[in-house]
Amino acid sequence: MSLWESYQTKQQFPSLQKHVSVNTLIIGGGMTGLNLLYFLKNQLDVCLVEANTIGAGVSKNTTGKINYLQENTWLPYLKKGKEDLASCYLDSQIHGMNLLLNICQTEKIDCNLEQVTSYLVTQKLEYQADLDLLQTFLQKKNISFVRDVSLFPSFLDGIGVTDTYVFHPLKYLLGLAQKLKRSQIYEKTKIVKIIKGVNCYFCHTDANYCIKAKQVVLACHYPFFLFPFLLPMKTQVQKSYLVAQKVFDNPKYTYITLESPSLSTRFYQEQDEIYQIYLGESHDIYHKQDDVTHFENVLKQFDIEPNSVESVWSNVDLMTLDHRAFVGEIAPSLFLATGYQTWGMIQSVLSAEILAHLLQGEADQYAWLFYPKRKNVETLFQYPLSFYQNVTSFLKSKFYPKSWYTDALSFTFQNGKIIAIYRDEQGIHKVHPVCPHMKCSLIFNEIEKTWDCPCHSSRFDVDGNWLKGPAKKNIGLQDTPKNTSIVNKKKY
Repeated sequence: MSLWESYQTKQQFPSLQKHVSVNTLIIGGGMTGLNLLYFLKNQLDVCLVEANTIGAGVSKNTTGKINYLQENTWLPYLKKGKEDLASCYLDSQIHGMNLLLNICQTEKIDCNLEQVTSYLVTQKLEYQADLDLLQTFLQKKNISFVRDVSLFPSFLDGIGVTDTYVFHPLKYLLGLAQKLKRSQIYEKTKIVKIIKGVNCYFCHTDANYCIKAKQVVLACHYPFFLFPFLLPMKTQVQKSYLVAQKVFDNPKYTYITLESPSLSTRFYQEQDEIYQIYLGESHDIYHKQDDVTHFENVLKQFDIEPNSVESVWSNVDLMTLDHRAFVGEIAPSLFLATGYQTWGMIQSVLSAEILAHLLQGEADQYAWLFYPKRKNVETLFQYPLSFYQNVTSFLKSKFYPKSWYTDALSFTFQNGKIIAIYRDEQGIHKVHPVCPHMKCSLIFNEIEKTWDCPCHSSRFDVDGNWLKGPAKKNIGLQDTPKNTSIVNKKKY
């Protein structure tokens, strides 16, 4: 589990046990959904449903950085000479950061909020020109910075800003949830079908209850439907690998490299315990599916002794083709917020404020920047690539050899259907390793004991219970077949 996950993952709020009718339904109890409910707290006719528990999705796997010095959002616009767009984007990120800080202060949420200096660093001469461009831009924006990498002997150059923060994301979410009306939050309530009615939507749960809502907000990481937005054509899913170990000092900095895949680190302090969190090996999930090797590479890149590791986990981020999130209306009274480019802590709060304004018929200064139906000629030419990657993900999941699988995992056929059996100290775990979303074959992650979808990032635990992602059903099987012999394990 992640370092944050040990704090609290139990159900705190009731499941929906009746049919209800509301003005606004928020689907998703992560950073976006909870902050949106907070901004709408003066509206009585709104509720939030979470398929798992509060913060149990992507939010619990983040690094917990609150940082506007981002290498993959506004910086690409600056490098393309689009200074006005870069400036507006940067302003939006600073605004989002201040929103989050204000909530922490106003609501007195104890979430280990700590001010740090955040750096963009590089090991290569070729990236110094980017840092020169960035320095000139920060000077124009009257943002204080330091051009110094004396803290990092292995890096050639870097630039940092002192007014950024880190925090404990789950403590923040659960603290915020306690400030909201208990009757407005439902956990363990999964929406499995949305039907458009006359001036409303009928949202059906997996327990056969229905929520009738005039407005629906999809605040989940990856919506379960393809239409009307065709999200797979407009995004890529990136996976990263994280390791935490105890250290003796908290120097109060974060860094991320300009090189790709990025290396990133931050520190977390809980009383006398100090942890350093490392991130590396980020890649598009349509290839490089050997999780064990990725975790081993992170240990090597940061020179970490395996026996010193306290926690390991992975995270997935939704990357848009033009480096901007999708926030706004995608169909009449149907709203979406996703695609945060690995910087979800700031962008989720910013998106929540944008959506709150739109839902109440108010103007928002940044709504145009993240409008989900924006026209961009550059991204139109990337749609075929996204289609190719989706097809590649599907085919590789079916036919790419999984040579890293150990003897603890075996496959057999039962009633013409492939069955995966994993044995560990807890017993035998049996699943049908095919994602219910779009039928991609699942990849077993033996480090985290999960079944992961290499197409759209759905995840299931070792027993096949749904954890997150666009899939709507579990994949676990109860009975154990008599024949558990390996059937071409490398293929499956």
